[in-house]
Amino acid sequence: MAIIHKPAGIEVSGNSFKTIDRALGQNLNPSVLADASTPHPAHRIDYATTGVLLIGKTSSSISALNALFENKEIKKIYFAITIGAMHPKGTIQSNIDGKECLSKYKVNESVGSERFKRLNLVKLKPKTGRRHQLRKHLSSIGNPILGDKSYGIEGLILMGKGMYLHAYSLEFIHPYTNQEVYFKSELPKSFEKIFPTPSS
Repeated sequence: MAIIHKPAGIEVSGNSFKTIDRALGQNLNPSVLADASTPHPAHRIDYATTGVLLIGKTSSSISALNALFENKEIKKIYFAITIGAMHPKGTIQSNIDGKECLSKYKVNESVGSERFKRLNLVKLKPKTGRRHQLRKHLSSIGNPILGDKSYGIEGLILMGKGMYLHAYSLEFIHPYTNQEVYFKSELPKSFEKIFPTPSS
């Protein structure tokens, strides 16, 4: 298996010519195991989101990683910059596509903003993995992610600077070694321009 950093502005998979999935074969060393296969992402991250992406390089590892995600045995941490005053921490629960969804958040830092009144560096722990879950959840409490064109507040959508959502870390029990493993991708420079010394 492999861990990569996904940049913003590229789909993980799909019909587009340029995707992470299509690029993996040319950019990762193949597995030397008997069941080696074309490298394949074990999960998805939104087009505009950056961060850690877990890749399987054998048939058995792809199946094992898919099972870990399905059974919610992988702990995921995201960071986002959100707009507006927020409670210091909280839990957001709702139905998305008819399925129960749960996200926990903690505000690490806040700064005043002339345009947005307040910006927050928020640590997020999604307990489920529905499409656009964190974006929808933060928008639902009136604190959309900075740069989110789909779920932002009209008049407060930051254009042309990307979306401030970052898949920071993955933690899980390795399916073959049974050892706990932890991978992280440091916050992008765009985050550091607003929060110079962010705490994780």
